[in-house]
Amino acid sequence: MTKINLLYVITKLELGGAQKQLLSLIRGLDKKKYNVFLFTAKDGFLVSEASEIDGLTIRMSRFLGRLINPLKDILALIEIYFFIKEKQIQVVHTHSSKAGILGRIAAGVAKAPITVHTVHGWSFNDFQPAAVNCFYAFLERVCAVFTNKIIVVSRFDQDKGLRRSIGKKEQYILIRYGIDLQSFRAQDKRNEVRKLLGLGDSDLVVGMVACFKPQKSPLDFIELAGLVKKDFPDIKFILVGDGQLRKKIDLRIKELELKDRVILTGWRDDIRLILSGLDAFVLTSLWEGLPIVVLEAMAASVVVVATDTGGIKEILTDGKTGYLTKPGDILSMRNRLEELLNNNQRKDEFIRQANKDIDTEEFLLSNMIKKTADLYTDLLKRDRNV
Repeated sequence: MTKINLLYVITKLELGGAQKQLLSLIRGLDKKKYNVFLFTAKDGFLVSEASEIDGLTIRMSRFLGRLINPLKDILALIEIYFFIKEKQIQVVHTHSSKAGILGRIAAGVAKAPITVHTVHGWSFNDFQPAAVNCFYAFLERVCAVFTNKIIVVSRFDQDKGLRRSIGKKEQYILIRYGIDLQSFRAQDKRNEVRKLLGLGDSDLVVGMVACFKPQKSPLDFIELAGLVKKDFPDIKFILVGDGQLRKKIDLRIKELELKDRVILTGWRDDIRLILSGLDAFVLTSLWEGLPIVVLEAMAASVVVVATDTGGIKEILTDGKTGYLTKPGDILSMRNRLEELLNNNQRKDEFIRQANKDIDTEEFLLSNMIKKTADLYTDLLKRDRNV
């Protein structure tokens, strides 16, 4: 049987939900059926991890980047176009906003038989100037014209896309993020991770995992730490990640005299281990698609307090499996977090119910891989029958 040439395009292999899911998908695909290629930026925390995947050919671009740069963006688009033609790509599957636009335009011009895009949160959001928001929505509408299927990880994103006239309802398919639930539940290394991070056995520990960019609002996490420390003398805060806001975070930690309270770990590839050492997990995002790290925290039996963004309500029920607050409402987040830290019974109830809610086939990694592979098969069959 002739192998199918499959190309994934993602802007940058940083430590994020979209990137982690993509690499998990690539690992799980049947390499006897697919020749798998990946087009991405030349740098990124997960590049070395991706390079170790058997059967994957990576093309790293010096032009593709997260920030808008008209000249480099055009050059990246041309690179993708020629790569599709050179490798005779049959399926192009794009991830992330920038790669989703450039990759799909290149696929359309190159006349690739099948084009799929996964929405990990739309490129437009309520925190942008109106003109920018409308421009990004326009680009998404244009690209949807030559996209066979639009994968969403939450119903929220499907509804949001349809409200902005992006594609037709029949173009959308819901495929949830999938995680290896048992691998998170198997982690019982609380003392090990606390020793590793210089924490005491009696310390209360609150953590967040995020790229230091405006979307994740990591400065709100620092503000939260400044408020909560007044009521909990033994509390520590762990912020995992890095990025463009690092200097502002360092400065704010100094201003609030939190140097002995906040631990900045930088990028780490042992998130399962980190989660096992937490008493609570916080997410301060301003906008999201479906934050996979919340699923991971729930699977690791860590109670969650998060902002009510994107499709998070589809996995976390406020007042039942965790708490949700409005984005930017740090006082409310403090109240909810302190309530759980003071009430172990309620915290344990939330954790038990959260484990029940996500212990379904819908959130299994194997299910995500199978549904995506089945989609490719179905689209290729339709293409041959046209």
